[in-house]
Amino acid sequence: MKRIEQLLVVEGKHDEARLKKLFDCDVLCTNGLGFDNDILEIVRQASEGRGAIILTDPDHPGVRIRDALREAAPQAQHAFIEKNDAIGRRNVGVEYAREEAIRDALENLVSFGENRETVSLRQYESLGLSGDSRKREYVTSQLHLGKCNNKRLRRYLNMLGIEFEKVKEIAEAYERENHRL
Repeated sequence: MKRIEQLLVVEGKHDEARLKKLFDCDVLCTNGLGFDNDILEIVRQASEGRGAIILTDPDHPGVRIRDALREAAPQAQHAFIEKNDAIGRRNVGVEYAREEAIRDALENLVSFGENRETVSLRQYESLGLSGDSRKREYVTSQLHLGKCNNKRLRRYLNMLGIEFEKVKEIAEAYERENHRL
């Protein structure tokens, strides 16, 4: 069983149980949106020491939790699972994710840095991302960012320091695959 040294931060006990079946790891649960400043402080300290990986559900509450944790612990790494890989009978969540999707997410960690503009609004719009949700989903999937709306994707691109040329290459690959060039 593979050991994960960083602290894994998830939403609930079922997510924790799923990860502990797959890995030798330490897991901290936020208990959904009900977390407090103590949880934020633990994640901050872990991210500065042993490291922390934030792995929240690919849904709206998961995004809100991730944003709060990112603010408290900017050094933490992020793992994203695609929504279609985490669908259960009635809900979406890490606990329902395929093993391969979890492993892939943990192998493609993302670290957000200082927000500097690498993709301007004009450049972003020139790629047609704002008007094409499928193209946007393709780009986010290639970059392992989970589902993003326009504002979030552009913010993530800049926070990650992903240059316009790389995003353009991915958008062009989408166009080629869909015979739109």
